[in-house]
Amino acid sequence: MSLPPLVEPVDALSSREQLRTARHQRLAALGSDGQRRIAASSVGVIGAGGLGAPVVLALAAAGVGTIVVFDDDDVELSNLQRQVIHRLQDVGRPKTDSVVRVAADLSETEVRVVTTRLTHENAAELISGVDLVLDGTDSFESREVVAAACERLAVPLVWGTVQEFAGLVTVFWSAPPRPAEAVRLHDLYPPGSEAPSCSAVGVFGPLCIQAGSMMASEALKLITGIGRPLLGRIAMIDALAGTVREAPLRASQATASAPPSPVEAVAEVDHPADGAVVIDVREAEEVARGMLPGARHLPLAALLESVDSTAAELAGSEVVVVCQVGARARRAAQALRGRGVNAVVLRGGMDGYERRRQPA
Repeated sequence: MSLPPLVEPVDALSSREQLRTARHQRLAALGSDGQRRIAASSVGVIGAGGLGAPVVLALAAAGVGTIVVFDDDDVELSNLQRQVIHRLQDVGRPKTDSVVRVAADLSETEVRVVTTRLTHENAAELISGVDLVLDGTDSFESREVVAAACERLAVPLVWGTVQEFAGLVTVFWSAPPRPAEAVRLHDLYPPGSEAPSCSAVGVFGPLCIQAGSMMASEALKLITGIGRPLLGRIAMIDALAGTVREAPLRASQATASAPPSPVEAVAEVDHPADGAVVIDVREAEEVARGMLPGARHLPLAALLESVDSTAAELAGSEVVVVCQVGARARRAAQALRGRGVNAVVLRGGMDGYERRRQPA
């Protein structure tokens, strides 16, 4: 089934991006609206290796607004067989350097780099703020850390893995819009699963490009609300046979008893009313550039972690939630409204607010 778009569109593309993405905009299902949603999106990419490399290429070429890449490794010579954003001269340098270079060579995509290793303690905080996450890591420990953070933040997780000549791609989401059902990593693999590493059994280089491209396609479909995402289905690639098959993927009995909360529409306002409590859910480096007068800073991850106590504190108040463009604010407002708080969203976030203040 199709799902509502994750991201509100920017008002307009730059003249260069308008021309550069012309072939996207001629697609009947995507068009100008879809391309402007892509330009407004913020996407987290976990790993700049075999899957992360083609993901970054495809997303930057597509014109994604911001890519936040998480990787703390350096390029090794053996990476170049499949990690297509790196070059011989990159050996010994951080993989994130290649991401920054490639994106700049392709589009106006902004790249943010996070070299802190993700753990169960810090992952949700570091990942918060993106509209969705693509995980191309190659260990179950890392996959479980990322999946747990995405479940906590209620953001979609586009997931892929490759080994030898086989690849898997799917979408996990702990709280999708109804009538879609939640599907999580542990519905596919039980906790504590293990698999041999690529260094032990090898991986077919072109397979990484194929699976990574499929992951990027899933991300763009979710951002724009087109097509049929792989939520509830898993694509199985057999590079030797030259086939892509699919199988249904449903919640296991262990998680089926915890259905997702519905994602409801949240009202938007052009400016906070007098007396309203304003909650800014952006990150510290964003609010350092300016906040609405009297706003309270509470990053999205912290708000979701303390939503019960925060809702109790805000009971009876008119609340306006603010982020940069609106996506994070809607997520926070939905969580607060689910606990009885009258929360609305500042239309278009700080970007929209600043545009409205400019003289016509």
